[in-house]
Amino acid sequence: LVQPGQEVICEASAHIARAELGAHAAYSGITMRTWFHPRGQVDLAMLRQMHAPDLGPFFVRTAAISVECTHNFAGGAVLPIEDLRDLRELATAAGSSVHVDGARIWNAHVATGTPLAEYGAVADVMAVCLSKGLGAPVGSLTLGSADVIAEARVWRKRMGGGMRQVGILAAAGLHALDHHVERLADDHAHARLLAEACGVDPDGVDTNIVVVPRTDAPDFVARAAEAGVRVSMVGPTTVRLVTHLDVSREDAEKAAAALAAL
Repeated sequence: LVQPGQEVICEASAHIARAELGAHAAYSGITMRTWFHPRGQVDLAMLRQMHAPDLGPFFVRTAAISVECTHNFAGGAVLPIEDLRDLRELATAAGSSVHVDGARIWNAHVATGTPLAEYGAVADVMAVCLSKGLGAPVGSLTLGSADVIAEARVWRKRMGGGMRQVGILAAAGLHALDHHVERLADDHAHARLLAEACGVDPDGVDTNIVVVPRTDAPDFVARAAEAGVRVSMVGPTTVRLVTHLDVSREDAEKAAAALAAL
């Protein structure tokens, strides 16, 4: 969607901005500007101010707006479909594309009841992942029009992403889609249980990710490990807990008891 020398706009803690080692610049030669929202939400007023039209050879043009749903570093927050539709309208009017990082779009679907097709209708390109809560061993996929996918296949090959004999992995992905979508609701319930144990308001946990503010984050992670609970530090004062297919209700209850004690 974005050519070298053009820009993508996204929220400041978006995965493509914070967790891909600057790949947008290193591989694609594109620039990035960000807005900030504590819950990773769309800020239409800010986007209207930030969006840069094509003003000739002296200025960077906004080629795409990227949003993440659910938003990883915002604690698995869901972006309301109404906001995404408004974003789609804004981008269309401005002549820009929309990229949806939907690695956990299945969680948003289960949490809100919004049909998956409605999320897809917002995007020119959507990324999804079958190996998050759905439990497939691998499975990052790109969705878009036939022309977009034809170009994406060129980039996949150029970057060394081609795979041979991939059918067995596709079969695992199909199994995940057929059997593991609705059970994501269990992960969401387990996450709220863990949030309450850690002193985080469970009403603020939309899906399967709990972000816990801790001034002693490294020590907390170490003590949790000693208690038999593996959690990750995603910042000097931030701990992240993620529930998934391999965490049972019994596991969640044991983890909650240990974390509450800490």
